Amino acid sequence: MVENIKGHILIVFAPTGSGKGTLIKRALATFPDLQETISCTTRAIRPNEVEGRDYYFLSVELFEARKLKGDFLEWAKFGNHYYGTLKEEIIPRLETGKVVVAEIEIQGVEQLRTLIPKEHMTTVFIDAGSWEVLRQRAIARAPISAEELEHRYERYLVEIGTKDTSDVIIDNTGSDFTAAKDDFCRLIEDIYTRKYTN
Repeated sequence: MVENIKGHILIVFAPTGSGKGTLIKRALATFPDLQETISCTTRAIRPNEVEGRDYYFLSVELFEARKLKGDFLEWAKFGNHYYGTLKEEIIPRLETGKVVVAEIEIQGVEQLRTLIPKEHMTTVFIDAGSWEVLRQRAIARAPISAEELEHRYERYLVEIGTKDTSDVIIDNTGSDFTAAKDDFCRLIEDIYTRKYTN
């Protein structure tokens, strides 16, 4: 268990295409002091992604070496790719009292539940509907192979089955993200209110 935490971490998890990134982007624009983490991945960089902004893109060898060194607070493997969050992205911020938002794979969420005291963590699942809806969003966003779509479908089945383990579920099943963005920002406002009034 991580000790000396004064802040709060908001963990967002959901299948690819659920709108996690869009909701987080709106929250970061709304709350200037909100801290965003950047995850590491071994998957290839996609068009319009930027190293150090969207992910830290690591080779499999480097990811595994840093994993062995204990650099990751959490990590997971889906399909043929690793995903993980470095300790340095989260722990120092929580120790100084910041509110941190992190987009994390479900395997990583389970790891963090054993490391972060419950009173300093809120888990949020973004419910964007059926696999077909998410499949269409993924295809529209960037070129994607049949193999990658199959990996994402396998992940979807795992992730949708964990929905009820979250503290909060945000409905993002419509084509307009406005209501989900507002719900997400209200949740963060509530975290700030509880953090500074308790």
